[in-house]
Parts: sequence; structure tokens; C-alpha cells
Amino acid sequence: MGIDFKNRVALVTGAGGGLGRSHALALAARGARVVVNDFGRAGPDGRTAADAVVDEIRAAGGTAIASHASVTDEAAVRAMVDEAVANWGRVDILVNNAGILRDKSFAKMEMADFRLVVEVHLMGAAICSQAVWGPMKAQKYGRIVMTTSSSGLYGNFGQANYGAAKMALVGLMQTLSIEGAKDGIRVNCLAPTAATRMTEGLMPAAVLERLTPESVTPGLLHLVSDDAPTRAILCAGAGTFERAYVTMTGGVHIGSGADAAEQVAANFDAISERDEAETVPESGSAQGRNEVGKAMVAG
Repeated sequence: MGIDFKNRVALVTGAGGGLGRSHALALAARGARVVVNDFGRAGPDGRTAADAVVDEIRAAGGTAIASHASVTDEAAVRAMVDEAVANWGRVDILVNNAGILRDKSFAKMEMADFRLVVEVHLMGAAICSQAVWGPMKAQKYGRIVMTTSSSGLYGNFGQANYGAAKMALVGLMQTLSIEGAKDGIRVNCLAPTAATRMTEGLMPAAVLERLTPESVTPGLLHLVSDDAPTRAILCAGAGTFERAYVTMTGGVHIGSGADAAEQVAANFDAISERDEAETVPESGSAQGRNEVGKAMVAG
């Protein structure tokens, strides 16, 4: 049986174009009722990008409403969630997709631009996630996706602000997946590579043709489905999908003697060794357990 979202209610932020629009259209096509959120301004005709996507969904026989709330406005986000619950009785899926770019090398970057990017990506996702958390806990079901990025996972020149915010979303996902487990709330990250309004002019045309938002969305659909994983970081681009992991090596017990710093330096290759002892910790406490365990063995 295929993935379907009949009777599910989905909220997609930044859905007026690009990845968000692709996600919203695909969710609606598979039966979800969709809140299309986008902060974009209205055009000369008074219509916004969110309104246009809602029109597309309805024209195809789907159900959707538009929201123009800024993800950084807590009251507006709460009102958006309340409207979805008032209309449809529940919120099952949240796709945190809204974002902006303010690229510049770190030496030339103004802190105002650093704060703004963190505010939209990280705080926006936190605000939206907290707004749906109560309804999801009450119904014992929820699917939340954070949109992270290879710029956060691995770094990218000129994107210190964006990369910091995107890696912070991985940390948010890790903890929310633990806290939500008992209530059926599964939380994952999607790291997309796609040609969108934010990436125009950054890549050659032949590359952009492959990197469509539609080639990423199948991964998103899995991450918000009934059979979704939790605590996964799924990378996606051009129809190719990979998993990223935050791992920990087995490590070496050095102790805390007078020459401990020198011993760390001398043993740094062994400390860094990736072998069968490398793990994907189930929570942050695993690091402490590993460290204390080795210390106890060492005596």
C-alpha cells in the first residue's frame, strides 16, 4: 500500500514557492488537508504566494488554507495552529521549511544578519514546533520535520550564519525526538539540495535542472508518513537520497595527569580512529557513560 495522508492535517512553512510549495502540493495530492504558510507580500492583485499555492491545491481537488504568519511571531503562529485545529480538529504534520539567506564571509558579516538568519531558521522552527506540540501530544500522534542543510552538517564558505542555524536544528530534532517518543511524535531532519529562489545564480543551469524541489519531496513524504522513522537525518537532491549521522568514536582513556594535554596530542589519531567501536549515540548521556566506563576500567 502506498503512502497516503487521508484524514491528516499538515502545516508547511515557507510554502509559497520552491521546496515548501512542492511539499504542500504532494501532501495535498495524497489526501492531506494543508495549511500553506508563507510570509510573502501580496502582489498588485492582492494575492500572495501562499494564496497561489492554495489555488493550485484546490484546482486539483485538494483542501488547503493560506497562512501569512511570520514563523518568528509567536502569537501569529499560535493563531495559525488554532485555525487549523478549529477547521479540521487536529494537526498531524509540521514541515519547518521557512528560511532566508544572508550570505557573506564571516569577517564581513554583520551580527544583525547572523541574528536574523538564526531567528528565522532556528527560532521559527522552535516556535512552530512548540505550537503544535500540545495538539500532537493530546492526540498521541505527530510528525515534525526540520529542514537542515549540508551547510550546517559539513560547512560552506560564506554561510556561517545559515550553517550555524541549520546545525542547531539537528540538535533540536535530536532532543524533540526523545521527548516526543512516548506520545507518538516522530521528529526528523531533511537536508535538501534543490534549486529554489534561495539558490538561483549559485549553480550552473545544467545542474539546476536536476536539482528540482520535486526530486527532494519523496524523502519528505516518507519522513512524515505513518511509518516514518524518528531521529533520522535524510539528505536528498536530484532524486538521490543519503543518511547523515552524528557519530562518536570509541575513544581513548588518557586520565588527568600533568601531561594529559600532551597525551591527548600524542594519541589524537587513536582518539579519532573510526572502527567498529564508533557508535551513533542514542542520547547525549551516552558520551558520559562511555567516558566514565573507560575511566572505571582504567582504574
